[in-house]
Amino acid sequence: MSRLRKPQTIGGVIYLAVVAAALVGLALVPWWSWRRGVIVIGVALIIGAVARAALDEHASGMLAVRSKWFDLAAMVGVGVVLIALAVGIPDQPGL
Repeated sequence: MSRLRKPQTIGGVIYLAVVAAALVGLALVPWWSWRRGVIVIGVALIIGAVARAALDEHASGMLAVRSKWFDLAAMVGVGVVLIALAVGIPDQPGL
């Protein structure tokens, strides 16, 4: 049995918080409000991007996947698109 390892950097802790928030958002989608769930996921990604921008390469931990600019563009882009879709899709009567 392997030992449970703790994150070694603040970026690793923030990464786990972003993943946890995304899981909460995914849980909200079928059981409460899909719009709120998608918005939670989008906000979590934007918070992850802010943390990635503020931390240096070593402290970023698991938030650092590619170059800093690519990571920021990907997280902010997907986060903003998710929020825009959740806010912009009109209600469908009868659904």
